[in-house]
Amino acid sequence: MHRKLEPKLLTVLREGYSFKQFQGDLLGGLTVGVVALPLSIALAIASGVKPEQGLYTAIFAGFVIAVLGGSRAQISGPTGAFIVIVYGIVQKYGYDGLVVATLIAGVLLIVMGLARMGAFLKFVPYPVVIGFTSGIALIIFSSQVSDFLGLRLEKVPADFTEKWIEYARHIATADPYTLAVGAVSLLIIVLWPRVTHKVPGPLVAILAVTFAVQYFQIPVDTIASRFGGVPNTLPTPHFPVVTWPLVQQMFSPAVTIAILAGLESLLAAVVADGMTGTRHRSNMELIAQGTGNIVSVMFGGIPATGAIARTATNIKSGGSTPVAAIIHCVFLLFVLILIGKWAAMIPMATLAAILIVVAYNMSEWREFSHLLKSPRADVAVLLATFLLTVFIELTVAIQVGVLLAAFMFLQKMSNETHVDVITENLREDEEFQTRDMSGVSIPKGVEVFEIYGSLFFGAVRQFKESIRVVATKPKVLILRMRQVPTIDASGVHVLEELAAEARENGQLLIFSAVSRSVYRVMRKSGFVETVGRRNFAGDIFAALEIAKAHLDSNGPESRDDRDH
Repeated sequence: MHRKLEPKLLTVLREGYSFKQFQGDLLGGLTVGVVALPLSIALAIASGVKPEQGLYTAIFAGFVIAVLGGSRAQISGPTGAFIVIVYGIVQKYGYDGLVVATLIAGVLLIVMGLARMGAFLKFVPYPVVIGFTSGIALIIFSSQVSDFLGLRLEKVPADFTEKWIEYARHIATADPYTLAVGAVSLLIIVLWPRVTHKVPGPLVAILAVTFAVQYFQIPVDTIASRFGGVPNTLPTPHFPVVTWPLVQQMFSPAVTIAILAGLESLLAAVVADGMTGTRHRSNMELIAQGTGNIVSVMFGGIPATGAIARTATNIKSGGSTPVAAIIHCVFLLFVLILIGKWAAMIPMATLAAILIVVAYNMSEWREFSHLLKSPRADVAVLLATFLLTVFIELTVAIQVGVLLAAFMFLQKMSNETHVDVITENLREDEEFQTRDMSGVSIPKGVEVFEIYGSLFFGAVRQFKESIRVVATKPKVLILRMRQVPTIDASGVHVLEELAAEARENGQLLIFSAVSRSVYRVMRKSGFVETVGRRNFAGDIFAALEIAKAHLDSNGPESRDDRDH
């Protein structure tokens, strides 16, 4: 196996795993396990599935990703980013639809890893990431308002606008006991870090508030009253009947799951690298995430990915190798088996408080407000992605956001491409003056065009318009291409058109200072052979010598004044 596709766990074991490392991993794994316990339950409920399915995800997906992953200290499991997409799929297609979508996403992630596409996910524009992350955060917050206030709704609408309309209509049904439980839970979560960071605030809130609710018999909704008991046994493997029409239906959501899983896992890996001074293997991480997601839904779980907050907690607590992530999974397994049934006593308002804090941390409101001061193109991408996430759906938001960002970038790049004309009549104009051309005379019958920027499909129209600004027909036309970093098929095609036009007019076309990469593309397309290798000069001085030789060979009449 290629070294870069080797799991980090094998690398750690080969290097030698010490008892000191185990001590750190043990503490880190147990600590993050405590953090993951309430989060896994809360995220599962918010995603529209049973509470234990969040634990299944953290256990099975977390274990597989830890064993196969390309990051030393990353923790994987259910995350807030998936709530919106998972909830939508479950409501529309049921859990079997989610299983199929996640299986497809898993296969896509594995293929992306094997194809060494880990680097490509980094090209998703930052405004798109912040836009859909902030949008997801708002949706998560909105989904928890009913449980936090204790509103008496028969069913909470899925649509964002309809949801808030229903909240407004039923605000009078808010339950003071539920609100009190939710408010106390929220205060504990927010204020507890001031006391200590060793014990997570969400766990303290769950233990304290659940005890108070049971002891004082406070009449509020709990997991038991909403979902029944939480099983303390492991699920049997589940594999739905997969049909081609179902695969076609679930392919688009699957792509979204794959992109989210890939993006968030690699972001978490980058965070881990920054905290540990290590370097992750992005392609191996994608393969691990794909495999972990396949295993997760086969054992009753939901989509999983790298969890940034849990990864940071693991590292801060001493975890430094994948063993910490394995310990976190084993801890959750024992909790599920030994005390899983007690989880049914947790108040829904407490879980709502936990998710409200998750939403706040996800909102990236500081980054969002900062990006609003960016160039208009970035602001447009940010707002479009955010609004589409909130009011339409996440799949559309990501697709439109990436396409819009790409379009804006191409437009900017095309505008950067322009052509300056250097002629004898313009020699004194500083706009066209270049340092290495000072003191160099351009013979009559020669015209020099200096091209700036990439010659690609988005810039060819700009190039055509610029090249035709000067209406003269010189004997020799020099294209100075030292400032052209790249060229594509469209750029080669427009040069072919220019070369054909030059031949019809009896003009000599010379290319000056073409970079190796651009020349390579021109050579592979056959353009160099068409024009002739002798018409490619290393610099402007060599190009002018070729031009002078051509004018001399065609007689003195060729150096008469050009047509004006």
